[in-house]
Amino acid sequence: MKSADFSLDVQPRGVGSIGAAPATGAMIEVRGLRKSLRTGAATVEILRGIDFSVARGEFVAIMGASGSGKSTLLGLLAGLDNPTSGSVALNGTVISDLAEDKLALVRGKTIGFVFQSYQLIPTLTALENVLLPYELNDDRGGWKAGVARARALLDSVGLRERMEHYPVQLSGGEQQRVALARAFLLRPPIVLADEPTGNLDSVNGEHVLQLLLRLNREEGTTLVLVTHDPALAAHAGRRITLRDGLVVSDEARGTVTGERSSSRTGSQTGE
Repeated sequence: MKSADFSLDVQPRGVGSIGAAPATGAMIEVRGLRKSLRTGAATVEILRGIDFSVARGEFVAIMGASGSGKSTLLGLLAGLDNPTSGSVALNGTVISDLAEDKLALVRGKTIGFVFQSYQLIPTLTALENVLLPYELNDDRGGWKAGVARARALLDSVGLRERMEHYPVQLSGGEQQRVALARAFLLRPPIVLADEPTGNLDSVNGEHVLQLLLRLNREEGTTLVLVTHDPALAAHAGRRITLRDGLVVSDEARGTVTGERSSSRTGSQTGE
């Protein structure tokens, strides 16, 4: 992969005031989180009372079988959905208490999101797709610096020669690399990734994973990744496993399974 001509220290003016990481404290804090849905006369409990926190710069993999609640949890962390009860705090701000306009502002400055299906705009080039969060957050005062950073990020993920190509002209692996660059554009203190290698073959999946880990390390972000793949989760410093809407284990790399969760599970289940 070619090295970038631009430094990744380039930061658009006006970015980071909301997302600036605190010197101490959790970057993500979840307390008593519940989510249920009404289906006819029945109520389906998707999340049944979850408590955990994620430290600044930590890489956490959230695992679980289909239907365990992991994607719902990620959506709640991103502020894309509202909990039935409980709270989510991002970088010290409780997002479940915010009005939609303020939530959108915090979300735009604090979170970078990597979707399994890329979510690129087909009528925009790779460079324009990466710049989209910059435009949506009205950071046009430093447009030149923003473009430089977008180019640097695309270069750093090996797409120097593909910046003016449209999504239809890119492979799945290349599209996901564009999505990675977009997620890191505004230097969000938190990056959330929903099965980021799920639509890729093993070679491209490994490539994207290594890029995600490298960007996470270089940018100093807190990374939370949802996956059902143990091999992918093995790269994380910590794994949280969900089953039937509850945390059944919370373990740091190298610890005995359930060691971290032993002090928490009782409060989550209410038993």
